[in-house]
Amino acid sequence: MADYDKLHCNFCGSAASAVKKLIAGPDVFICNECVDKCYGILNEHSIAKKIVNKDDKLISPREIKAFLDQYVIAQDYAKEVISVAVHNHYKRIDNLIIDGVEIDKGNCLLMGSSGVGKTLILQTVSRLLSVPFATADATSLTEAGYVGDDVESIIGRLLSAANNDVKAAERGIIFIDECDKKRANAGTSRDVSGEGVQQALLKLLEGTEVMVAPSGVKKTPATELIKVNTRNILFILGGAFVGLEKLVEKSLNKGSGIGFSATTKSKTKYETAELLAKVQPEHLIQYGMIPELVGRLPIVAALSDLDEAQLVRILIEPKNALVKQITAMFGLEGVQLEFDQEALVAIAKIAKQRKTNGRALRSVMEACMMKTQFNLPDLRAQGVVKIIVHENAITDDTVEPEMIFEAKEAEVVVADAAEKEI
Repeated sequence: MADYDKLHCNFCGSAASAVKKLIAGPDVFICNECVDKCYGILNEHSIAKKIVNKDDKLISPREIKAFLDQYVIAQDYAKEVISVAVHNHYKRIDNLIIDGVEIDKGNCLLMGSSGVGKTLILQTVSRLLSVPFATADATSLTEAGYVGDDVESIIGRLLSAANNDVKAAERGIIFIDECDKKRANAGTSRDVSGEGVQQALLKLLEGTEVMVAPSGVKKTPATELIKVNTRNILFILGGAFVGLEKLVEKSLNKGSGIGFSATTKSKTKYETAELLAKVQPEHLIQYGMIPELVGRLPIVAALSDLDEAQLVRILIEPKNALVKQITAMFGLEGVQLEFDQEALVAIAKIAKQRKTNGRALRSVMEACMMKTQFNLPDLRAQGVVKIIVHENAITDDTVEPEMIFEAKEAEVVVADAAEKEI
């Protein structure tokens, strides 16, 4: 025991009695504290490397958008806004003070109907940058001390996504969806689920130290909490903001003066996307967002509803397009699946009628192909090698897709060869 007390760490010089553990090597020793520091340095270095390209340069906004284009159809303006915001955010982390000027964080607000791609854009960006990414639904949040999740639980989710690595979590991205559902109520009673949540979000967006429980550990008075600083966490809020376009349209079509001096102004009809693109801070405040929160969201982008042509592109163009997914699933059974152009347009039309944009595409396709998928193993056993989906199979539940059998496929090949010889 006396000999052990004489040992010390060859890195920091701490005596064995002053540290928890001393790890022995060939004539050298290292303490547990130095091991933790080395791990932190290596991990921080690996995180920094993940957000640069092969030339050791920070990924440019153009490169980020090019990656987004592979997965997200349309919404070019929103993709550009997020690309610039993310690029500037990580540029700021590496250069918090430039020539004596402290650079502030640029949190974002995304507005658009359900299914237009708000969450998809953020998930795709986090995949490119390989940084911790957490999503939260604002509808479940309440002010601290009341039933429900408090806003600090969002930091716990980010820490969980970072595998309890505080350094990684403090460079992450948090997307809070449905924030429009927390608009302030006009009543006089205490609004713990509306304005109270907005007030609680202020300190997180600005930057504060939050004590959260480790991932998988229930928070109790005896739990050892972890301190996370939100100063360098990028917050992106999103919501549909239903009815906000009416406030914008009213302000755009408002005449001047009252009574006989009022000037009449013909009302102009605007599309919802056009109106959301013209949103000003005063409109958000009228909608029910508190001024302090609006001021902490300097970057605002509106996502437009998708038209039929864009819905068709979503079906076939992205790397993980729905048609590619279901075709791959059919391929596991040895059956080739094919949709003709008219069938794709029919799916897009039905999805457009449901007014949930891209979210409706999967439900429409699954409903149309459910019976075929149910019978797929039996169809393959009967010799079906190819299934072609036509428009009538989408629009009429009683019509089945065209089945190509193995023998018939061989006959077609022989006929094609005979035509070529002639």
